[in-house]
Amino acid sequence: MKETGEFMSEITISGLIEGGKATGGPPFGPALGPLGVSINEIIADINKQTGGYAGIKVPVKVIVDTGTKQYKVEIGAPPTSALILKELGVQAGAKTKDEIVGNLTLEQVKKIAKAKEAKIYGRSFAEKMKQVLGTCKSMGVKCENEDPRTIIARLGSGELKA
Repeated sequence: MKETGEFMSEITISGLIEGGKATGGPPFGPALGPLGVSINEIIADINKQTGGYAGIKVPVKVIVDTGTKQYKVEIGAPPTSALILKELGVQAGAKTKDEIVGNLTLEQVKKIAKAKEAKIYGRSFAEKMKQVLGTCKSMGVKCENEDPRTIIARLGSGELKA
């Protein structure tokens, strides 16, 4: 139990949930039950907030004030690799260094960088796009039918705009 933060006496329960598919079962139901809060209300709130991440596992924290029974739900950002796989519609990245599992457009890379913007480092949006492209490289994903390193270089030189 933590006793810091917004609530006077709080308990934090964390779990990894597929977007929009939280249930009253583990990890949240059994942990929330003894706290005397409305499990159905919290599950509905989680599903509402994670609905946009359908098919992707998302880190979720539920923070409950044990005194007032108030709660708040915090949704983390899914991993960059999960967003890339979702954009491509594939289940996994490359198994060998020469395998290519898909090709993203620059617009898709921008979309992923925008979704991760608050969680990845970089002073500019172009630097954040470069991080997404670096993940693409390690997963066997091309961008605009080119090696992601080529796109990274073109972003760095200013030839491509973020």
